[in-house]
Amino acid sequence: MGNFINRRVVMTTVSTILGGCILAGCATSQYVKRDEFDATVSDLRATDSSLADDLQGFRSQFTEMTQDLHGKFSGYDATIANLQGRLRVEMSAHFAYDDDALRAEDKPALDEFSDVVRQYDPNVVVTVEGFTDPAGDPDYNQQLGQRRAEAVRQYLISSGGLHPERVRAVSYGEDNRRMLQPGKWGDSGAANRRVSLVVDYLGLAPGEINAGG
Repeated sequence: MGNFINRRVVMTTVSTILGGCILAGCATSQYVKRDEFDATVSDLRATDSSLADDLQGFRSQFTEMTQDLHGKFSGYDATIANLQGRLRVEMSAHFAYDDDALRAEDKPALDEFSDVVRQYDPNVVVTVEGFTDPAGDPDYNQQLGQRRAEAVRQYLISSGGLHPERVRAVSYGEDNRRMLQPGKWGDSGAANRRVSLVVDYLGLAPGEINAGG
């Protein structure tokens, strides 16, 4: 992130100086020394090269993580989607009707998820998204979705060993845009009572992230 900011500052500075000089009809040499200008351009090229290397490393790591998760989750009721720099792991039917207790049979999948995250990059941020079926009051379901997300977040931290400031919990409640079985509840709406695990590569240090509840 710092490289992007530095590059932007340098580019803005150079553009401002050159632009002002051109508008004033003056010679560039009156305002910018040649060696200073060349040094600035050299720094920009070095920054571009460093960013390109970082991006390539990120892509390789991201691909390996995706492949590993696909392999480990092949035996679970889950789907994995690559969303432009994010990984979304959809895990269905984690919770009984009107319940926020994490089931024992779902914990092995969360253990596998934590293992992969720790193996590839300790700097990722995981967002646990909680959902409900549409039965009941929307406000209540928003709170229920949050409790479900919190239950999974706490498990990823206490049993999975993930850093508490790198795991966030949010609720989408009964958001009909995110339902897997629109309008279904009770036994037929089990797929809607779930969590999604979203992996973001932010590269921020602990303390710079809003970890959520």
